[in-house]
Amino acid sequence: MTAGTAMPADMNWFAVLDHHAVRTPAKALTVFEGRTTTYGEMAGRARSLAAGLRARGVRRGDVVGLLAFNCPEFLETIFAANYLGAVAMPINWRLAAPEVRYILEHSESRVLVCDEALVDLGAEATVGLEGTVVRACLSSEARDGWTAFDDLHGSPDGLVPASVAAEDVHRLMYTSGTTGRPKGVMITHANLAWKNMAHVIEFGFTGADLGLACGPLYHVGALDLTTTSLIATGATVIIHRSFDAAAVVDELERSRVTTVWLAPAMVNAIMALPDIEGRDLSSVRLIVNGGEKMPIPLIERIQRTFPSAWFADAYGLTETVSGDTFLDRDSIVAKLGSVGRPCLYLDLDIWDEEGRSVPADVRGEIVMRGPKVFPGYWRDPEATATAFAGGWFHTGDIGVRDEDGYLFIVDRLKDMIVSGGENIAGSEVERVLYEHASVGEAAVVGRPDDRWGEVPVAFVVLRAGTTVTTDELLEHCRARLARYKVPKDITFLDALPRNPSGKVLKRELRGG
Repeated sequence: MTAGTAMPADMNWFAVLDHHAVRTPAKALTVFEGRTTTYGEMAGRARSLAAGLRARGVRRGDVVGLLAFNCPEFLETIFAANYLGAVAMPINWRLAAPEVRYILEHSESRVLVCDEALVDLGAEATVGLEGTVVRACLSSEARDGWTAFDDLHGSPDGLVPASVAAEDVHRLMYTSGTTGRPKGVMITHANLAWKNMAHVIEFGFTGADLGLACGPLYHVGALDLTTTSLIATGATVIIHRSFDAAAVVDELERSRVTTVWLAPAMVNAIMALPDIEGRDLSSVRLIVNGGEKMPIPLIERIQRTFPSAWFADAYGLTETVSGDTFLDRDSIVAKLGSVGRPCLYLDLDIWDEEGRSVPADVRGEIVMRGPKVFPGYWRDPEATATAFAGGWFHTGDIGVRDEDGYLFIVDRLKDMIVSGGENIAGSEVERVLYEHASVGEAAVVGRPDDRWGEVPVAFVVLRAGTTVTTDELLEHCRARLARYKVPKDITFLDALPRNPSGKVLKRELRGG
């Protein structure tokens, strides 16, 4: 190395944990079902798990899959993988076994850490992969064909954390895409670090904050709009195994929680509780929400119920570690329906179909660039090149900015349905419908739903001379798709509506 040339700084996410473990080892990192895990304890367990993973052949760049409900071991596994320079991969536990298997095979996972309650799903997804995938179960005792999680730990003596570069992959997260197969989003250590810095500045997080992770940690909402940002500051996060509206309100009131991420469907469930306006929720200073337009009367109810809270409507994607724009507190009513302005270190623009920036009040595709934007899709250079045409990341969403720079989401270019905070690609459901021998054509769109925001519904044209019932098609889908992706209704048509060029007119199917 020549004089004046500096080595790149180590960007390992584990280094953040280690930083706080050295300075405040007794500080609570997580509280889960009455069990507190301190920063010091989490660092020790992550080192021990890293040693055990290494003894089983996990090396830098290998993928460690994680199929689990919320628990401290979820975070421990991510830290342990990163300790080795390996890649953590949270998996949506709502998926069906064929979907989980595709993700494991496409990512070339070396390990699957599985919740005991999900072991049947994990076993079905790994049939025939037992020789290549280390299977560990989050249980106190070994299950048939599975290693008990505690037995996966080893002695970390002599093992040092990997030094990783900014562009090294910290985490893989598979997200629904328009090709009918999910794509692996590569989130780098630098992406996470820049996201954390932007959010800490945006919200003024400190080590004194107390967060609640009640949404699924496999989703960037609970993991990145709450948990990783707070860990960056040395704060404490209460973890709920899964979402329960009444339990969340009890926790907020009892523990004096200061910050929480809630998808729109979660907000609706909380505000539907009969005693909600009589609860003392004054400790909550920040609620990050999913950017769904809400009527003024509901916003006023939320403000009365959470009198100290900034209800920050947000817009973001897995590809950007989420949380790209936030609606400031003073503009909740004045800019009703807006998802706010970009956070720090993120450029956001609106482009027309020719890739040209458009002025205020003109709609176009939302594009972004900046250090929190992912570098590309795992083992998919074609999709990566398409996503970054013109040097900016194309979100596939249609938006418009007003003269003050506030962003409004108008429509989605991508064939995407958002149900209860989960993305569903219509093409993904269509692919499964096409696998049925009686289906000649299929189109899946979103239908408005009071509880979930949208639900998928299908329109099907049968092959000539074949018959199939709605129940038979739904059962076909249930065997191959996560429950939330299964169409809520199927309508049989003689033909799908198409324009002169043959494109299916999904707007007509939506009734728009």
